[in-house]
Amino acid sequence: MQERSSVAELASSLKRELNRYPAGGKLPSSRALVERYRVSPVTVSRALAQLAAEGLVVTRPGAGAYRAQQRPDTPPAPDTSWQEVSLSADSATEIVPRAVDASGVLVTLAAPPPGVVEFNGGYLHPSLQPERAMAAALARAGRRPGAWGRPPVDGLPELREWFARGLGDTVTAADVLITAGGQSALTTALRALAPPGAPVLVESPTYPGMLAIARAAGLRPVPVPVDASGVRPDLLAAAFRATGARVFVCQPLFQNPTGAVLAPGRRTDVLRIAREAGAFVVEDDFARRLVHSDAGTLPPPLAADDHDGVVVHVSSLTKATSPSLRVGVLAARGPVLERLRAIHVVDTFFVPRPLQEAALELVGAPAWSRHLRTVAGELKTRRDTMTAALRLELPELALPRAPSGGYHLWLRLPDGAEEAALVAAALRAGVAVAPGRPYFCAEPPAGHIRLSFSGVAGPVEIAEGVRRLRAACDEALH
Repeated sequence: MQERSSVAELASSLKRELNRYPAGGKLPSSRALVERYRVSPVTVSRALAQLAAEGLVVTRPGAGAYRAQQRPDTPPAPDTSWQEVSLSADSATEIVPRAVDASGVLVTLAAPPPGVVEFNGGYLHPSLQPERAMAAALARAGRRPGAWGRPPVDGLPELREWFARGLGDTVTAADVLITAGGQSALTTALRALAPPGAPVLVESPTYPGMLAIARAAGLRPVPVPVDASGVRPDLLAAAFRATGARVFVCQPLFQNPTGAVLAPGRRTDVLRIAREAGAFVVEDDFARRLVHSDAGTLPPPLAADDHDGVVVHVSSLTKATSPSLRVGVLAARGPVLERLRAIHVVDTFFVPRPLQEAALELVGAPAWSRHLRTVAGELKTRRDTMTAALRLELPELALPRAPSGGYHLWLRLPDGAEEAALVAAALRAGVAVAPGRPYFCAEPPAGHIRLSFSGVAGPVEIAEGVRRLRAACDEALH
């Protein structure tokens, strides 16, 4: 974070000084800039690259940086009003909508303004990411023979084998496809399993990114309520009977957003109910590598208990590493695998080989297990810090459970509280939270907010964020 701040500050300083140089004039050398601003050579290089990207300077290898030629006057803005007609024509009859609501996804992807505590994030804070291990893995991967060649469309055999070993004895490398992260895998799965206009059963509440995928594919999400033990089998069976759906999407481990873990007895019920309905279960196993150090033994993936090809398994390395390490997996057995493969190939061709090679180097290194242990301990500490602070400062916000995995807490607001008002007040107070409404595909039973503890610097920032949330609640709820 400090390096990024230094780059931005240096770039701003250099912009202010550009008028001192004529067009085509040479800027001070990198060494001179290092000495003048007391920053590292890397910071200077990145700042100049930023100015070059903005068209303000031109860099010439071995010669230095020069002020770019002045741009011509800005041309008049184009008239794009015609697009409103084109994009909205016949929208009422569309099976697959062209307009997609991505607001629920963008909440967790958008960086808040400077100084705002980020309780709305969906990834690990840079201090928790294995940056050195990833850099070393990428360097080793780049030296592998053929590292920049075309990979097999299904993915590197060694990486497929590594993922398969984590899915139990029923899954082999032949059942695995490497994807560009979990979101891409979910998109492929839903497109493969249900035609436009079809219903798809989802947990309620559930991950907004999955709801956006379903709606973008023209599917109709149908909610099935979740309680403390996961999805309710009786309501799942009733939903299959009422809708004729052939797909159920679930997160059996540390469900997003509730944190629920599917109870042992319900695992068999879910598979049996889906099998009797002739339906697939899409298992989004996103949090398995985000376990907390006090979690104990985890249940295996649902795919490990599946003997009839009911489960289509999705997981990735992204959540436990970096937003940019977009390497995931689709695992399935039977004829459905060929359909998944065909859609995957048409959409992406293949996941870039250097990224796959780097992922293979990372998970095969001793640093990988150390990283997972570190993350497990850090997430537990942050969860405990946030839970204690909330119970002390905000007892009116109901916290049903403090999960032993994942990276967030799910809070219910008092009856009658305005969720949108609290979210807006929180941002004014300097803390960004995720509203609960996007997690429901039908009317929510109450207002909720989701607080992430993974995207902040540590316990001190968590305590400050809860203090700011207290001030927001005083403004919005009383």
